[in-house]
Amino acid sequence: MQGYFEKEKENMLHLLERIVNIDSGSYQKTGVDKVGNILIKEFAQLGFIADVHEVPDKGNNIVLKHEEATNPSILLIGHIDTVFPAGTVAKRPFKVEGDHAKGPGVFDMKASHVMTLYALKCLISQNNDAYKNVYIIINTDEEIGSIVSRELIEATAKKVEHVFIMEPADLDGNVVTGRKGGGKFFLKIYGKSAHSGVAPEKGASAIQELALKIVQLHELTKWKGIHVNVGLVSGGQSVNTIAPFAEAGIDLRFETQEQGEFAQAKILEICSFTETPNTRMEISGGITRPAWKTDESQHELLLLMKDAASELNIDLGTTYSGGGSDGNFTGNMGVPTIDGLGPRGGNAHQDDEFMVISSLSERGQLLVKVLEKLNK
Repeated sequence: MQGYFEKEKENMLHLLERIVNIDSGSYQKTGVDKVGNILIKEFAQLGFIADVHEVPDKGNNIVLKHEEATNPSILLIGHIDTVFPAGTVAKRPFKVEGDHAKGPGVFDMKASHVMTLYALKCLISQNNDAYKNVYIIINTDEEIGSIVSRELIEATAKKVEHVFIMEPADLDGNVVTGRKGGGKFFLKIYGKSAHSGVAPEKGASAIQELALKIVQLHELTKWKGIHVNVGLVSGGQSVNTIAPFAEAGIDLRFETQEQGEFAQAKILEICSFTETPNTRMEISGGITRPAWKTDESQHELLLLMKDAASELNIDLGTTYSGGGSDGNFTGNMGVPTIDGLGPRGGNAHQDDEFMVISSLSERGQLLVKVLEKLNK
């Protein structure tokens, strides 16, 4: 098996270069669909049929199933959208430096799609029909909360017994067995402009009101398992004008669903009234990803993965993440879910993002071994 991945190394890197060198930010439909179409054609050569779910303003979501499959019991999920703006590829295209591949989205998570494809190719080369036991979802809006693809993910997850999220692994190769839930809220405050020197009493400062709210929102972090961060603020008209408008983006993280619902209620309560006279506010948003806590249903799947890793002389660790993924949805549903099966690397969402090339083989072999064991 190791020999197979070593033999295919250059082909894997060539495909990875093709899809990394396409700008595919979440709102760049043309680029996202271009990446999706390349992958559809690659999987079609293996006999996988694509069910394309059209999305008018974002990339089309894709479900793949082998033409000879009947009722697959495993779901593999991965996204092809990135966080990078149009033009990023022109500034820093795909490149190889030693054992590192670099480029926008190379680690999070385009390398995972290449690895998944070649893991299935490996199974086919071994005449092992485990490749018929999988659904694959390629979704296109994970970086913005999987708002459109969530329904498709949850509907497909109901059909299977196990879910693997092909998000990348950290440098240690740990798999993820739980994630915090999260929410996004957007606050707009309207005041009244006035000259700050001539007639400040005629104005009502939206920035003043926002400052009061920020303090109260951040105080919610004192509650166990809850973290609130006002990460974006803007407002005002000029330095010598009482601010007629201000807005903020609020991030919420929580460990249990109960904590999330409590925190959401508190955020909405805080933002339900103003304390600065002649101001008003609007609040939108809510919980976008439920909390996913490890439970007994997941334990058996994790043991199987550890056995597979042991056979490959891999010491497989686990981690709990504060970041969200599509695993929040399937894990919260109670479907046994393991996350972080992709290649190793680091610095996701940054200019120096990288993927460890040798881990394409290491993690690809692990996926092959796990699929083999679950197909017995």
